[in-house]
Amino acid sequence: MIESTENAQYPWYVLRVKAGREQSTAFLLKQKGLTGFLPLYTSSRRWSDRTKLLEVPLFPGYVFCRFDVQNRLPILRTPGVLQIIGMGGVPEPVDETEIAGVQCVVRSGLLMQPWPFLKIGERVSFQDGPLRNVEGVLTEIKGQSNLIVSITLLQRSVAVRVERAAIRPVAA
Repeated sequence: MIESTENAQYPWYVLRVKAGREQSTAFLLKQKGLTGFLPLYTSSRRWSDRTKLLEVPLFPGYVFCRFDVQNRLPILRTPGVLQIIGMGGVPEPVDETEIAGVQCVVRSGLLMQPWPFLKIGERVSFQDGPLRNVEGVLTEIKGQSNLIVSITLLQRSVAVRVERAAIRPVAA
């Protein structure tokens, strides 16, 4: 993802898009000169005769985009865009650290998967490696330690497998 300096000054917003149109919508936003972010993960899908690995959206039905909220009409007119997520009809930006955390997880190349949003749990952060300074919630899934990184506005999360030795509790 290359970010233009023109759009870097604006906050990230979440766009709700038509199901199955996430990749084409992200492409159209890029064609308009906007900075978009569509996190993908590899999923194994089984058909009756074969199994195939597919790149699918981590947050189905959503695309992240940086833009000037005062000039949102071009975004809303983009094919596939249904609405800008917010409160009371007012678009609400995503916390910059949450987006940075998800981007870091995607860039890390570590095994990840969508995960239900968690509201409680111990917050931890990485001390070293590709996820240095990323904060999330530590959980255990099938005997493996996982870090849950969340987007609060979407009430969605991502789980990434981690080694316990690499993480430390976040100071209160």
